[in-house]
Amino acid sequence: MKVLLIYPKFPKTFWSYDRFMEILGLKALLPPLGMITVAALLPKEWEVRFCDRNIAPETTADWEWCDVVILSAMLAQKNDFHALIQTAVQRGKKVAVGGPYPTSVPEMALQSGAHYLILDEGELTIPMFLEAIQNGEPSGVFRSCEKPDVTTSPIPRFDLLQRDAYLMMSIQFSRGCPFNCEFCDIISLYGRKPRTKEPAQTLAELQRLYDLGWRGTVFVVDDNFIGNQRNVKRLLRELISWMQAHNYPFTFLTEASINLAEDAELLELMVQAGFYGVFLGIETPDQDSLHVTRKLQNTRSPLAEACHKINQAGLLIYAGFILGFDGERAGAGQRIQAFVEETGIPQPMLGVLQALPNTALWTRLKQEKRLLEASGVMATGDQNALMNFIPTRPIAEIASEYLQTLWAMYEPSHYLRRCFQQCLAIAPPPHFRQTMYLPPGKALLLGLKLCWRQGWQQATTRLQFWQQLWVIWRQKPQFLHLYLGLCAAGEHFLEYREIARQRITEQLGYDPLVSESAHPLVKPDILVGSYS
Repeated sequence: MKVLLIYPKFPKTFWSYDRFMEILGLKALLPPLGMITVAALLPKEWEVRFCDRNIAPETTADWEWCDVVILSAMLAQKNDFHALIQTAVQRGKKVAVGGPYPTSVPEMALQSGAHYLILDEGELTIPMFLEAIQNGEPSGVFRSCEKPDVTTSPIPRFDLLQRDAYLMMSIQFSRGCPFNCEFCDIISLYGRKPRTKEPAQTLAELQRLYDLGWRGTVFVVDDNFIGNQRNVKRLLRELISWMQAHNYPFTFLTEASINLAEDAELLELMVQAGFYGVFLGIETPDQDSLHVTRKLQNTRSPLAEACHKINQAGLLIYAGFILGFDGERAGAGQRIQAFVEETGIPQPMLGVLQALPNTALWTRLKQEKRLLEASGVMATGDQNALMNFIPTRPIAEIASEYLQTLWAMYEPSHYLRRCFQQCLAIAPPPHFRQTMYLPPGKALLLGLKLCWRQGWQQATTRLQFWQQLWVIWRQKPQFLHLYLGLCAAGEHFLEYREIARQRITEQLGYDPLVSESAHPLVKPDILVGSYS
C-alpha cells in the first residue's frame, strides 16, 4: 500500500507566528506530532510519504503515486482539510481522516466524502482501519470507548520531517487531565485520568531526535504536563541525567495547570531538566467566573502570587485568557489587562469563549437552548470568533472588550515592557543555554534584523528597545536570545491584532475601536490603575 499523509494548512492565528517565522527564515512553529505517530503505527511494508502543507504543498506526482490519503486536522484547519478530502475524492483516491476535529465532529468529514474515519486515539483505532483495508471494506468509522496504554505508542517518524523548517520539535509524555473545566474538550477527547509514557520511552524519542541532528527547543505537547505529578517527577529525574550526559542539546517548553506553583520540587526539577517556559491556562482573574467554569484549581491561591513563584523558579510564563463566561461582569477585559501588566506575561492569548462540541459547556448550553450551532466555533476555530451561544451579557460589549483589551496589550511599547519585565523576573537558569535556543546563524540573523526593524525603523519604541536590550545584555546575558525572540514575536502580534480587528468588525458590523455605537469602555491606549 502506498500512503500519502497530508497535514492541512493553518490560517493566520495567534499561534502561527507568521512574521516571526519570516524573520527567522522558517515555515512553521511545530510539526504535526499526531501524523508522524500515525506513520509509525502503519505496517512496515507500506510505503509512506508525508507532506505538511504549512511547509510545502504536495505535488501532482504525490497524488498519482498514492493509493490512500490520510489527513488529520484541528478545528482551525477545517477549510483546507475539507478541500483536501474533496480533491482526493475527485482524483479517485481513498481518504482516511482522524485527529481532534473529525473526532469531535465526524459528520462533517463524511459530508465532504471521507471514506474511513479513524477517530479517537490511533493506537486502538488504526488496527481497526488496517483490518478493514485488508478485508477490502470500501469505508468505515472506527471508534473506541477505551483509552490506550500510551506505553505501547511507538517512536514517532521524526525522519519524515523537514526539520530545519520548524522552530521547535515536539514530543508527548502524557494524555488526559485530572481537572474538570467546563469549557475544555481535552477531558472529552483524552479523559480525566492522565496516562503517561515510561521515562525510558520518552528518552528514546529524545535520543532519536538527537541522532537525527536536532538541537534546539522541544515542545512537550501534553495539555497538562503535570497531571500525574508522581510520574512526571520520575521522568524529570532521568531527563536531568540524560541532558547532562548529552551536554544539554535541548531546551523544553510545555503546558501545565497553575498548581505547578504549589510544588517547589517539581519546579526545580523542570528547570534542572532544561525547561525554560510553561503555558498556563489562567483564563481570568475573576474568581466568580473561575467557579462558574469549574476551574477550581485556579482558586486555591492568589493567581499573581503563583505566577511570581513560577518566574522565581526560573520559568517564562505564557498564558491563556478568556472573555464571555456566564455571569461575567463588565470590565472583565480591563481586569485581565491589569493582571497581565502586574505579572509581566509577554504573550497573553486572549480569546472569546466558545462552546466546543461534546464539552460539558456544550451539553449545558444545548439543554438551556442557548447554542447557536451554525456560528462561532464552526466558523473559524480561532480565538477571535464571537461565541457560538447566547451569552449572559450583550455580545457587543464582550466583543468590544475583547478587541480593546487585545489592542492595548499588544501596543508595541506595552508589549516590549512586558518582555523586559519577564526576563528580569525569571531566575537565572543553572545552565547557560537553558533559555530559548536558536542556532548561532539564525540568532545572528534575528539580532541584525531586529536592530534594523525595532532599533531603527520603529521610531516610537526604538529608544525603549535599545535601553532594554542594554540592561538585558549587562544584567542577564543568558536571556539575550529569549529577549530577542520575544521582541521579534511582537511583530506577529502587531499584525495579528489587525487581523482580529478585521474579523470582529466583520462579525459585529462595526469597528469597536472607532464606532460610537460600541459599548463605552476604557480607551485602548490607557492602561488600568497603577500600570498607566
